[in-house]
Amino acid sequence: MSTVIIKYNAGNIQSVLYALERIGQQALVTDDPELIHKADKVIFPGVGEASTAMGYLKQRGLDVLLRELRQPVLGICLGMQLMCSYSEENDTSCLGIFEERVKKFSGQDEDEKDAGDGRLKVPQIGWNNIFDLKTPLFAGLAENSFCYFVHGYYASLGEQTIARTDYIQPYSSALHKDNFYGVQFHPEKSAQVGEKILRNFISHI
Repeated sequence: MSTVIIKYNAGNIQSVLYALERIGQQALVTDDPELIHKADKVIFPGVGEASTAMGYLKQRGLDVLLRELRQPVLGICLGMQLMCSYSEENDTSCLGIFEERVKKFSGQDEDEKDAGDGRLKVPQIGWNNIFDLKTPLFAGLAENSFCYFVHGYYASLGEQTIARTDYIQPYSSALHKDNFYGVQFHPEKSAQVGEKILRNFISHI
């Protein structure tokens, strides 16, 4: 079983690599199209800003490559958002693998002073629960399991939603279409729940 992590300028690559090592899975970090195509599983991580990341992918042809993949692919955080159709973050056209659109949370910005009005801060940083779990990606996990989130934008709910989370409003914390999966949270930072999700992706998808 070979696993690759796509190397690009918005990847939380090392933490994902270490998380895989903790469950006994070696992975290759690469942007080589041939090696990516040959892999059994592909992980597309991401932190950062959508338009810059999409520009980097397009410059290297990785946008075309990602759409062509036929083996299981897991997008993480920004990686999942880039797999959607569009992001409000700097008006960015994304990969279009998922139909959902990515929108900005409407809340109190982190750099604003606490107005005392009860609004939730943006970005969401910390633990939150996932529910309405579908597909083998979440096999063996209880409803309302907690995962670790860091994000100021969210994917809307739709037919491809396989997990939901509430923060300001309900949104897609995971998406699935064909061989493509995406999670908004960071499984590599989500303790035993995250390890179980990574194990499921490697062993049961």
